Amino acid sequence: MVSADQGVFAIDQSRCIGCGACVQACAECDTHRGVSLIQLDTVDRSSTTQTVPQVCMHCEDPTCAEVCPADAIKQNEDGVVQSSLKPRCIGCSNCVYACPFGIPKYEASFDQMMKCDMCYDRTSEGLKPMCASVCPSEALWYGSAEEFEQTRKGTLVHDWTFGNQEVRTKAAVVVDEPGPVDVFIGRKPIHWLDDPFALETMG
Repeated sequence: MVSADQGVFAIDQSRCIGCGACVQACAECDTHRGVSLIQLDTVDRSSTTQTVPQVCMHCEDPTCAEVCPADAIKQNEDGVVQSSLKPRCIGCSNCVYACPFGIPKYEASFDQMMKCDMCYDRTSEGLKPMCASVCPSEALWYGSAEEFEQTRKGTLVHDWTFGNQEVRTKAAVVVDEPGPVDVFIGRKPIHWLDDPFALETMG
């Protein structure tokens, strides 16, 4: 067992088998009131079965907390960025728009912005987060840095760049070869002034 200040939350997307156990377990966390706060995304369903789990990365300097006008999102002494405080949250969605990882979400049934808090009720007592405790392939893994080095392969990545924004996170993604990666989301952009109705793209 590890305490919260020692814990490494590692996400190894190459290990994910899409079973959904993490999603179900997250909903069972006592602090979530039956709501799952983990995302399980598909990469490209037309060509692969690969799925990608995404939890809150717990930024060292969390943008979600910076943009909250009600000061509802707090970061505790262990670096865990917690879900919004219900008495303060006004449901404005600023945190949703500001998060570079797209994590917080508005839960209408509670009129509250919610996000993964690394199961702090468990990790503060030396237990694994719910999702990591049930993941059969250990795509979501929690333990000490020393334990990771001894039992796992890959490099833990904590540093990210979004445009001009540098982000360092408590949670880490496991990669084989660390380094800059160009990521493009969506279809290839077109110059709408040259082809405003995308006629050339449609052939």
